[in-house]
Formats: sequence, structure tokens, C-alpha cells
Amino acid sequence: MSDLLERLRNRGWRMTAQRRVVAEVLDGDHVHLTADEVHARAARRLPEISRATVYNALGELVALGEVAEVSTDGRAKRYDPNARRPHQHLVCSRCGTIRDVHPSGDPLAGFPESERMGFLVSKVEVTYRGLCPSCA
Repeated sequence: MSDLLERLRNRGWRMTAQRRVVAEVLDGDHVHLTADEVHARAARRLPEISRATVYNALGELVALGEVAEVSTDGRAKRYDPNARRPHQHLVCSRCGTIRDVHPSGDPLAGFPESERMGFLVSKVEVTYRGLCPSCA
């Protein structure tokens, strides 16, 4: 059983065949699929799955906090099952490939109090951009 499926079972998420296949498609490292990509892969496993069912399942997974929506440069939203482990993203400026990265250290360490303008910072999102090996 995958990590995402296990987390969903532990939360008591009703596991229909359609929901299961969506979770299976999303499982893995460096997975950042669009809703259409999730639907296409899910339909290979379960041909009768509808696009609406995939969108609904993705919305529920995001609402549960088990999957994160990732938006980069006006491209289609992508869905990241690595929502439980803090990380940043490395994005190819040409093809849009996204990889999870886990730099060490506190991302707020270089952000002085004087620049926070009184904000109590609760979350940091960092995106590294460059060219992937295929595009370089």
C-alpha cells in the first residue's frame, strides 16, 4: 500500500475504486501532475472514470491537506502528494518540470525581523528556477 493510500485510510477517507485510482496515480516521488494528466492515467486503469470525478477527488484531497496545489508561471495547477513534508520546488523554466527539493537550514534565517513588517510568518514557499537536464 502506498504512503498516500495509507494516510487516507488512516483518516477514514471512503475509498471507492475511483478515489483509490486517483490516489494511486498521485503516489510517488516528484509527482506533480495536472488534473488532466491524473485523469488520463486514471482512465488507463479504470476506463469509466470521469473527469468530474477526478476533479472532485483532487479537490477533496487538497481540502484534507493530503495533496497540495502547485501553481507556477501561469501554467495549469499541479497536484503534489508530498504535502506532509516541508519542501521547496525546482522548476524548469522551459518545459515546466517540477522536482521536490529539501534544502537544509531555516528558510527564514536570512529574512530579518525588520523586513517582516510586523507579520508573524507561518509558511515559506521557495521556488528555484533553471533548466532541467533535458532542456539544458
